[in-house]
Amino acid sequence: MLRITTQDGGRLFTLQLEGRLAGPWVAVLRDCWERQLARPGGQGIRVDLRGVTFVDAAGKALLKEMCRQNVQFDACDCEMIATVAELGRPLGGSQ
Repeated sequence: MLRITTQDGGRLFTLQLEGRLAGPWVAVLRDCWERQLARPGGQGIRVDLRGVTFVDAAGKALLKEMCRQNVQFDACDCEMIATVAELGRPLGGSQ
């Protein structure tokens, strides 16, 4: 199960994730992200991973793709910090 909460903060649009980024939930996150990318205005995107408990291979591939599109990531536990570090992206915001 994955809960995705969106927050429009003006300069940054946040996708706050809670649960497991795995299986069919990867496609749901992709859809949310792509809808935001399609919006006019060039607003930056942040993905809050602080509530994520697990990421499967497909989830990591999506995060890597998001990284290439300059998405910012927030993480706080060791596993998610390591996952973001594997992407080669420094953490944005709080850690």
